[in-house]
Amino acid sequence: MFRGAVHLPTVGIELPRHLRLVGTAQDGAGSAQEDTPSEARPPIDTASAFRLHGSYVTRVALRFLGRTAEVDDLVQDVFLDAIRGIHKLRDAEAARPWLALITVRKARRLLRKRRARRAFGLDEGADYTEVADSRASPEERARIAELYRVLDSIPANERLAWTLRYLEQEPLDRVAEICECSLATAKRRIAAAHAVITEEIGDD
Repeated sequence: MFRGAVHLPTVGIELPRHLRLVGTAQDGAGSAQEDTPSEARPPIDTASAFRLHGSYVTRVALRFLGRTAEVDDLVQDVFLDAIRGIHKLRDAEAARPWLALITVRKARRLLRKRRARRAFGLDEGADYTEVADSRASPEERARIAELYRVLDSIPANERLAWTLRYLEQEPLDRVAEICECSLATAKRRIAAAHAVITEEIGDD
């Protein structure tokens, strides 16, 4: 399970890293296979991709969306796309970043639809305290819920880039790669989201 807390620089709150995963998969599941030398790995296919990277896709989807009820469908959609396109991968090591890219595309569409529904009063939000692991304290749950309520006000591209950078702790070049944008654009998106979060949540 996730342990400790992630400090969000300049935001002024600490968020528990143990954001709850869907199902029983643990963070790091499949790490033994991922540590296997590439020459010893079998050719990548959908089943092995799910075994190796399913928990990663689930975790990222949850952190993008914040709503557990939407995660299963998104993960299913990601791997349905994988079935259609995984034969194009020539390197098994490319599977994880490729799945991350698909996850971002799917999450972007869903977040934009959610934002449009909210504009018409058709989205009443969610109980974001459910995102927290069962071990989280009431204070931690409240902090997580507050963050996700603020994230709901942020455009999808900015939200996704910020989540990758601060919740997934991806380096900037990886954020740009996964979000299919330039490094400069990734930095701008992260900074824009961070400014809103800092203003709404404030520094302690």
